[in-house]
Amino acid sequence: MPDLLVPLYKLPRVDVSFPELRRAGVTIRRANPWELSPLRDFATRHFNVRWADEASAGFANKPISVFIAVENQEIVGFSAYECTRRNFFGPTGVSEAMRGRGIGRALLLAALEGLREMGYAYCIIGGAGPVEFYRQVCGAIEIADSVPGIYTDMLKKE
Repeated sequence: MPDLLVPLYKLPRVDVSFPELRRAGVTIRRANPWELSPLRDFATRHFNVRWADEASAGFANKPISVFIAVENQEIVGFSAYECTRRNFFGPTGVSEAMRGRGIGRALLLAALEGLREMGYAYCIIGGAGPVEFYRQVCGAIEIADSVPGIYTDMLKKE
C-alpha cells in the first residue's frame, strides 16, 4: 500500500463538531485521557493490536492527537495523527456496522485539521488502504516509490 501526501492548505475549514452527525446521534471529538483503555479495546476488537498500540501514542501528545466517534456512549470509530511518525495521519477506523454514514470522513477531516493547526502544510498517510477515499475526501496524492514505506521493519507477529 502506498504512502499518500495531503496538501493541508487546500482543505476547507471544517467545523470539527460536525453538526450533521451530531443531529444523527454521533459525536466527533478529541479523546480524553481516561479513554485510552476503551480506545485500545475498540481498536483491538475491530482492527488489530498494532493499530491499538499506534493510536495509544497519541495519548502522550498535548493536546491528545486522537479523535473518537461516539454513539450511545460507545466508541464507534477513531482517527489519530502524530502517532506513527511526526506529521503522519493514522491509524483510523470505523466499526463495520457504522460505515457509510460519513463518520470516517469526519474523523479524517478532524485529524487533518489538527495537523494544520500545528502548522503543517502537508501530511503523510502511511501505507494507505482506501486510496480512492483519501483522494476524494482530502485530495491525497500517491507518493512515488513509497512502497513498502516505514512499515518494512515491523517485528514478526507472535
